[in-house]
Amino acid sequence: MSNPSEFLWYIPNDVKAGHRGDAVAADHNSLETLTGQARALEDNGWKGALIGTGWGRPDTFTVATALSARTTTFEPLIAIRPGYWQPAHFASAAATLDQLSGGRVRINIVSGKDNLAAYGDSDGGQEHRYARTREFMRLVRRLWTEENVNFTGDHFQVTGSTAAPRITPRHDRRHPPLYFGGASEAAERVAAAEADVQLFWGEPLDGVRERIDRLRALSAQLDRDLPPLAFGLRITTVVRETSQQAWADAEARVAEMAKTNGAGWQDHREAVAVGQRRLLDLHTRGDVIDDNLYTAPGKFGGGGAGTTWLVGSADEVARSLRKYQALGITHFVLSDTPYLQEIKRQGASLLPLLRD
Repeated sequence: MSNPSEFLWYIPNDVKAGHRGDAVAADHNSLETLTGQARALEDNGWKGALIGTGWGRPDTFTVATALSARTTTFEPLIAIRPGYWQPAHFASAAATLDQLSGGRVRINIVSGKDNLAAYGDSDGGQEHRYARTREFMRLVRRLWTEENVNFTGDHFQVTGSTAAPRITPRHDRRHPPLYFGGASEAAERVAAAEADVQLFWGEPLDGVRERIDRLRALSAQLDRDLPPLAFGLRITTVVRETSQQAWADAEARVAEMAKTNGAGWQDHREAVAVGQRRLLDLHTRGDVIDDNLYTAPGKFGGGGAGTTWLVGSADEVARSLRKYQALGITHFVLSDTPYLQEIKRQGASLLPLLRD
């Protein structure tokens, strides 16, 4: 494969214990616990981890900085929001961490709903939100790759701006890659023009194929002036020694979710978001789609990457992920709980199959 795949995990970064079935412990979000997960990722073959964001969670950039200082190869995929950050502030902060960490920073730009008023931001509607995001991404990239930047947009302005320190190019990596999600038409136009990696949630293969084709066509239509858009998948992977064990565990977990209305699973469950609505509607096609894409969690409180799960033995889940690879997916963000246990289990059983 000319463009080898990369495999990351997920660190929820939540003040409440028990996220998506994780072990409930008082120190679940301590620096020691999170460092233990980051180091386990290094030791078990993972490239790094997406770190969750949202008002009411610990500041994601601060957590990523702390974990970068305590690791040597761990690459944080730092979720951030335009509006929480100004572009020049963010460009400088990210460039600083990139220098200090030896080029390990990745960025996930998030435009979805949040408690914006709590930090002085506001939402002018979808068109405004994505226009601002597009401006933010374009300006941050310019601040990383140009000096004395002048920019006057509808949302941001800078004059004679040179972000320091300067980003050190590393092979074909000119700056930290910008990941982006979203399934609405407005979101896809931002991705096609400005993102380095478009992240999908766990849609069936036909849905992912359709979206990749559309985004590639949009990139050409919008005269994209960046390297070709890459694609990623963010999904829950329930891997056990046998298929029977995996399905028994998955079904038992969904039964428990049904009793508690999905308590602890709903941090991304925004019914108004186009991508989330697509996921929640999948169960109308059946509880299992393709070979082993389990849609039932979405009926009982699963949200975001917890809405659909790939379930099975390591061989079965690897076979399904390879089908996504064949469509053009090169960036995978996987997870299951308990997080630390599954970092090790899937690192040992699943990752070797995906690298063969």
